[in-house]
Amino acid sequence: MTSPLIGVTTRNARSELYQIDVIQTPRPYSEALVRAGAIPVLIPLNLPLDKLRELLGRLDGLVFTGGGDIEIHRFNGEPHEKLYDLDAERDEIEIQLVRQAAEDSKPFLGICRGLQIANVAFGGTLYTHIPDQLPGALKHTNFPDHPWDYLAHPVQVSEGSRLAEILGEPIVEVNSLHHQGIKDLASGLKAVASAPDGLVEAIELPEHPFAVGVQWHPECLPQDARMQNLFRALVRASQ
Repeated sequence: MTSPLIGVTTRNARSELYQIDVIQTPRPYSEALVRAGAIPVLIPLNLPLDKLRELLGRLDGLVFTGGGDIEIHRFNGEPHEKLYDLDAERDEIEIQLVRQAAEDSKPFLGICRGLQIANVAFGGTLYTHIPDQLPGALKHTNFPDHPWDYLAHPVQVSEGSRLAEILGEPIVEVNSLHHQGIKDLASGLKAVASAPDGLVEAIELPEHPFAVGVQWHPECLPQDARMQNLFRALVRASQ
């Protein structure tokens, strides 16, 4: 069976050593996809929209990766001093990709920022800094005090959801490395998991072959078979 091509979103960065702009993404995403039987393809950020649509047509699925914050004007968010790594080009590319993947029934998995960009793309809003805007919030930002695979809190998964079927358990412990999160869920999306403080931890797009977003980082939990099942499920849907 041919391995599916899974597009992986990237970020703009600067190599101080070589004094040149680079497009990059963390290695664990590609490693998780290779383990699951896919061929990862990094999506550059300098593509015009017509070329982006052409590339999407050649891909079998998508992973929307984590990273910096989304520009607040895209969801009428509250300004906050903790905003970081804003990237208008990345926002635009990813929003277009999410909407097109939904329209084309293209399988996709959103991770951390990837969940957030899906919510914004469909009209939802975000907390721009959870500790100051969600009363009674847990500590959702655990780096650099803890490693990326530190299990920070439990997540309750909705019975009967695709995510519940994938993970196989109603409650799972997850790593947590974000300071933003879903405030108002976009109409059309379904919340399928939550943290003890009520924050939405996973979403699905009903009637779509495979459109799942999680707020944690399963790519950094390679020893957890349940988390790796997310990538295997994406690969199966993409085949």
